Amino acid sequence: MSILGTRVIRTEDPRLLTVGGVYVDDLREPELDGAARATFVRSTVAHALITGIDASAALEQPGVIAVLTVADMDDMPPPPPAGEFDPDAPAVEGPLPLGGPWSEPLLAVDRVRFVGEPVAIVLTDSTYQGEDAAELVSVDYAPLPAVPSIAAALAAESLLFPDAGTNVCQKGGHETSDEAIFDGCDIVVEGDIVNQRVACLPMEGRATAAAFRDGKLTVWTSTQNAQLSRLILTAVGLPPAAIRVVAPDVGGGFGAKIGVDRESILVAWAAKHTGRPVRWVETRNENLLAMTQGRAQELHIKIGGSRDGHIKAYRLNVIQDTGAYARMSGFLPSLTVLMAPGVYDIPAVQADYKVVVTDGTPISAYRGAGRPEAAATIERAVDWFAAEAGLDPAQVRKLNFIRPEQFPFVTKTGAPYDSGEYEAALDKVLAKAGYTELRAEQRRRREAGEVRQLGIGLASYVEVTAGDAGAGETCRIDVHADGTATVYTGSSAHGQGHHTAFAMLVQAELGIPMDKVEVIHGDTDLIPDGVGTYASRSLQLGGSAVQKAAIEVKDEAARQAASLFEAAEADVVLDADTGLWQVRGDPDKSLTWAQVASQAEGGTLTANVRFTQAMPTFPFGAQLSVAEVDTETGKVTLLRHVSCDDAGPVLNPVLLEGQRHGGIAQGAAQALVEEVLYDADGNPLTSTLADYGAITAAELPSFELVTSETPTTLNPLGVKGIGEAGTIGATPAVQNAVIDAVSHLGVRHIDMPLTPERVWTAIQSAGLRQ
Repeated sequence: MSILGTRVIRTEDPRLLTVGGVYVDDLREPELDGAARATFVRSTVAHALITGIDASAALEQPGVIAVLTVADMDDMPPPPPAGEFDPDAPAVEGPLPLGGPWSEPLLAVDRVRFVGEPVAIVLTDSTYQGEDAAELVSVDYAPLPAVPSIAAALAAESLLFPDAGTNVCQKGGHETSDEAIFDGCDIVVEGDIVNQRVACLPMEGRATAAAFRDGKLTVWTSTQNAQLSRLILTAVGLPPAAIRVVAPDVGGGFGAKIGVDRESILVAWAAKHTGRPVRWVETRNENLLAMTQGRAQELHIKIGGSRDGHIKAYRLNVIQDTGAYARMSGFLPSLTVLMAPGVYDIPAVQADYKVVVTDGTPISAYRGAGRPEAAATIERAVDWFAAEAGLDPAQVRKLNFIRPEQFPFVTKTGAPYDSGEYEAALDKVLAKAGYTELRAEQRRRREAGEVRQLGIGLASYVEVTAGDAGAGETCRIDVHADGTATVYTGSSAHGQGHHTAFAMLVQAELGIPMDKVEVIHGDTDLIPDGVGTYASRSLQLGGSAVQKAAIEVKDEAARQAASLFEAAEADVVLDADTGLWQVRGDPDKSLTWAQVASQAEGGTLTANVRFTQAMPTFPFGAQLSVAEVDTETGKVTLLRHVSCDDAGPVLNPVLLEGQRHGGIAQGAAQALVEEVLYDADGNPLTSTLADYGAITAAELPSFELVTSETPTTLNPLGVKGIGEAGTIGATPAVQNAVIDAVSHLGVRHIDMPLTPERVWTAIQSAGLRQ
C-alpha cells in the first residue's frame, strides 16, 4: 500500500519542538567568529532631501567599528543607467532594484522616500552598542511635501521621482472605456472597494550574516530561495560563482522573503568592504517599518446583468500603491487583472491597472500576491449584484459558474483554467454549514430585532499557482551504499513540510523508508541550480522533480540489479512496499538497495533532473463564514468558518490541513483587524505590535474543512498549489458575512478591516439615510 495520501506526522517537528530550530541569529559558524553587528540608521521623515550626514559623535562611542554611508560605496558596481519612462511597458516581476527614473538605491543618496529607509549602516562589536551609536548619527533633512496615499500620488502636487514627471510608474490591462458592454443589463451596480495595506509579519523577521574570505562571500540569510538571493547579491560586485548563500531554518516568509532586500545586500557588502564578518537581525519595529508589505489596492467595480441573476458584464479598475519603490511594479496588479472574473463565465470583462508610488514602505508579494485582491473584489461585486436583484448569493453564484464540461477554459482576461468543479465545491460547503438552517436563524433574529445579528458570507474562488511553471524545479537524488537516500531540492522550506512530503515521495517510488531519506535544500554550493518556494509551486514542481529523479534512479538501479541477478533487465522488478529488488517469478531471490547501490560507480546511484510544467494550475474552492455582529457596539465575532479547498490529489492530509488553517487565519485577519496606516505627513501609525492588529487564536473558531480532489493533467502527481488558497477565499467570505449581518439595516458595503468602530459607523450612517 502506498504511503501517499496517508496522515504522516511531519518529520521536521521533533527537532523543532525539542532541540529547536537553527535560525540566522542562532548560527555559530566558525566563519562568523568575531562578527560585527549591523544597525541601520533609518529615515525619520517620509519625504525629504538629505543635506548632510555627521557620524562623528557615533564614531567616538565604545565598540563602534565604522559608520558607512553611500559615500563609502565606491567599490560597488554603478546602478543601472537611466532610461526613458514608459508607463505602458510590460509588468516587471522580481525584487531586483529597478533602473531608470525609478532607481532604488541601496542606501539613500540625496533623498529619502519613506520612514524607515536606510540612510547609513553602523558596525559595532555588540547589538546594543549599535542601537546607541545609530541614534548619534546626525542626518540633516530638508522636508518635502509627502505623498502618503494613492489620492495624493494621483494629484501629483509632489513628485517622488521628479525626473519621471509623474507618480504613475506603470499601466496595463484591458480596455475599460466601452460602456456598451452594460447595454441591456436590467441591473448595474457600481462602487469602490479597498484592499488595504497589510504587514507580512513573519514570526522571524529578516536576518542576514555574511563573511568574506579568500575571495568567497558566504551569506546566511532568512530567505525563500537561496539561488535567487545569490543572483541578487551579485550587486556587491562578485560573480555568482564567488558567492555561497545558505538558508538555515526560516521562521516564515509569506512572499516577503522572496530573494533578499537591500539590507541583506548591504550586510554582505559591509562584510566584503571591511573584511570582517557582519550579522544583522531586524527588530520588530524595523520589520513593521521597512519589510515589504502587501495588498494596498483601491479598486472600482461595475457589474451588470439580468434580474434573474445572470451576470453579463464586469469592469475592474485597479490602482496599486507600490510604496516608495516599485519592487514588483505592475506584476501584482497584473495578476489581479488576470484573475478578475474569478470562477464566473461572464460574457464581457474589462480590467486595467495603474501603479503609483507613495511615501510608504515598498509593496511586494504577500501570500496570494494579487490573486486575493481579485477574489475579494469579484466576490463583493457578486454579493452587491445579488442584493440588488433580491436573490440569494448562493443562487447567483451557481447561475454564473464556469461549468465542468467547459474545461479547459480561457477567461476573457486570458487565464487558461485547467480544471474545476466550482458548483460541487460550493454545494459541499453549503451542506456542511447547514445553509438553509443558518438562513432561517438569520430571519428569526432579524424579525425579533435582536442586538446580535447573524451574517452568512460566501466566497467561491479560483487562483493561479506556479505561475512560472516553465522555470520548473530541480532535484538530485543519491542512493548510498548503506541503503539511505539524500534528496537535494531547489525548492526551499520555510514551514510547509517539504522534508516530510519529499521523503514520502521517495518511499512511495523507491521503497526506501522515510527515516532513511534526508532532504537538503537552501545551500547554493550543494544545489547551485534551483528556483525556490513561492506562488504555491513546491509540490507540483519540486515534488514532481523528486518523483522524476526517483524514477530515473530506479531505472539505473534496475540495470545494476539485473547485472547482479544475471537476469534480463525487463525481468527485474522493485517491490515498493518492501524496498527489495526481485526477479519476476522468483520471489526467493532479492537484493536490498544497499546491495544494488554499492555496485554503482562510487557506491552511489544518482539522478539529477529538472521538472517543468507546460502552464500554471488553477486550484479552486468555496468558503462560508458565519459572523455575529453586535449592532450596538459594532463588535464582530466569527462563529464558524467552513472551507472546501481543492488542490488535486492529497499527498498528506496533515500538511494540507496545516496550509489551509494558516491561510484561512491570515485571510480572516485581513478582513477583521489588519491595516498599515500612515498620517498625512507619511508617518507610520502602526510600527509596533501595540498598534498593528495581529489576530490570535482567541479571535478565531475551529475551522471546518471539507475535502475535494480534482486532479490536473499538467504534472504526474496531478496536484495543484494549496499554500495560498485559504487566504484567497477567507477574506471575502468573512467580509461578506459581516456585511450580510447588517445589510437589512441598510448597510451596502464596509471596507476592511471590519473593526467595531467601522461597523458601528456604517450602521449609524445607514440609519441616518433611512
